[in-house]
Amino acid sequence: MTNSSDGRPPVLVARGVSKTFRMPEQHVHTLKERALHPLRRTGHHSFRALDDVSFDVKGGEFFGIVGRNGCGKSTLLKCLASIYSCDGKIWRLGRVSTFIELGVGFNPDLAARDNVITNGIMMGLTPREARKRYEAVIEFAELEEFEDLKLKNYSSGMQVRLAFSVAIQVNADILLVDEILAVGDAAFQQKCFDVFARLRQEGKTLVLVTHTMSEMTRFCDRALLLERGSTVMLGEPPDVADRYLQINFEREIATPPQSRTPATLEGGDDAQVLEIWLEGSDGARRAVVPQGGRITVRALVQFAVDIDDPGASMYVLDEGRKSIVVGTTMLQIENSGRFHAGDKVVFSFSFDNVLAPGRYTLVFDIFRQATGPHRVGRAEQRSAFLVTGTLSLGGAVDIPVEPSIDHAEPVSVERVSA
Repeated sequence: MTNSSDGRPPVLVARGVSKTFRMPEQHVHTLKERALHPLRRTGHHSFRALDDVSFDVKGGEFFGIVGRNGCGKSTLLKCLASIYSCDGKIWRLGRVSTFIELGVGFNPDLAARDNVITNGIMMGLTPREARKRYEAVIEFAELEEFEDLKLKNYSSGMQVRLAFSVAIQVNADILLVDEILAVGDAAFQQKCFDVFARLRQEGKTLVLVTHTMSEMTRFCDRALLLERGSTVMLGEPPDVADRYLQINFEREIATPPQSRTPATLEGGDDAQVLEIWLEGSDGARRAVVPQGGRITVRALVQFAVDIDDPGASMYVLDEGRKSIVVGTTMLQIENSGRFHAGDKVVFSFSFDNVLAPGRYTLVFDIFRQATGPHRVGRAEQRSAFLVTGTLSLGGAVDIPVEPSIDHAEPVSVERVSA
């Protein structure tokens, strides 16, 4: 193992980590089935959950692991924690604490005290340390009124708070966390955030598995993106988050480059929109575009009759069918020329992409301008496009805003009177 460029040595190293499971093709559920068919052979097939994954985590670094369901995130974390054996090499430097399944080891028929002590011992504390830290655990979990209640009578949120409170009492150098922030109410999640801030100040190393990109970009210094057990990307959290969102949605909304989106005509058969597409700032067709940069919406139109000065209007609709961006040729291109039946023309609209993250649909209106706006055709994109971003402020658009906080100038009585 070599030191990183910033001088911090790696404390967790994975080299060529692979994991294959043998999946039975037929399950024997009862002893009777086994007794009646003692010689029956159960076939198996192999499932490769991880395939040659390698990375380093530096001391004091917060490292994220993200990916879609079934990509191998939790399997990788269990390999790092030595819960699963695997092919390849894993080195760890320091004491490891694992938050993979909160509440594992809790006995629902025991009260909080017994469960806290037992669980603390299972996580590496001595019995004396576990008993000594009981009060701190209960206080953090805010369960003082319920400490004599059996765990089977706890709500799921109460059990989560108790389990997390036990886990953070372990003085570990490396913490492995799996989706811990996906549960609990907002107040408890904020307490988790506060704990993470304290761990960072203490120089602890954390490996976080999460589906929430805002959490990953907020806490992690670097991140690993997995897809079908293989490494897709290892880099800065905003870049990884953007690539994750593309993978997560591209199969659902991707539009083939040569696909045709026929128009739903209203008001006549004078024009037909053959195709609508979106281009990124590089000029390539996109079904997914990140916030920022320049994007262009284009529509290929074929006229069925001779027409003078045709125009077009473009509408970007959100998932609630509200118009978020509207563009038209009416105000800027009054004389577009004369076109004959069979001619094709491309209408284009470019704008800075300040759309909030989400799905959008494109609608085009084609109209005559020579005799006043008169719609001759309309088309709507069948497949939506996606805008990705690591942070949504809740508005329809995310226009860059520069905030400031200044001392207010005292207002004198004389100035008010004036």
